Amino acid sequence: MKYVFFDLDGTISDSSEGITNCFSHALLTLGVPVEDKNALKKYIGPPLSDSFREYVADELVEQAVRIYRARYETDGYKENRMYEGIPEVLAALTKSGKKVVLATSKPEKFARRILEYFGIAHFFTEICGASMDVKKINTKSEVIAYALQLLGLPTTKEIVMVGDRCYDVEGAAQFGIPTLGVSYGFGTKEELLTAGAFAVADSPAQICGLLGVEGGTKA
Repeated sequence: MKYVFFDLDGTISDSSEGITNCFSHALLTLGVPVEDKNALKKYIGPPLSDSFREYVADELVEQAVRIYRARYETDGYKENRMYEGIPEVLAALTKSGKKVVLATSKPEKFARRILEYFGIAHFFTEICGASMDVKKINTKSEVIAYALQLLGLPTTKEIVMVGDRCYDVEGAAQFGIPTLGVSYGFGTKEELLTAGAFAVADSPAQICGLLGVEGGTKA
């Protein structure tokens, strides 16, 4: 295993505050009442356009996404906290010779800004995310395909995915890539194992051990 693909939301950071605030803002702007903002956490992971379709008519989906992203660009991306131990994990993986790649359904410009905000962007060989046009690169499988193209990999045999939702597992499986799930994010261990994850880390500190790499914990 030479490449480690990481999801972002729920794997590297807890972005729930920013995402639910922006999702709620978009719905309220379009006249859709929000009774429980915490209930919106279930939409962290799948493509944003798919989530909005559960609340607004198809012709309003792109508008909802634009409203969401306008707030996210100014405030939402900072309403976020990195999980304890992530810098140590990334440092251990890169020290061992692994190439770390971000593969997130979040727009790439926001993903890059978040990694820079946390001071961890330098660990990543490539930062791959969705396009701002949801009709181009949107789903997890599309992001992974994009990452593979950028890396110029003829095979996926040396790649492992790390993510917290079934979408990560299922998206990676389309390319024959195994997934290490993480249960400290927005998905459950049952969800991840049912989707086909080969193992589940209950904390960032367990990631390196389950990938056969030394380190990943504070000295």
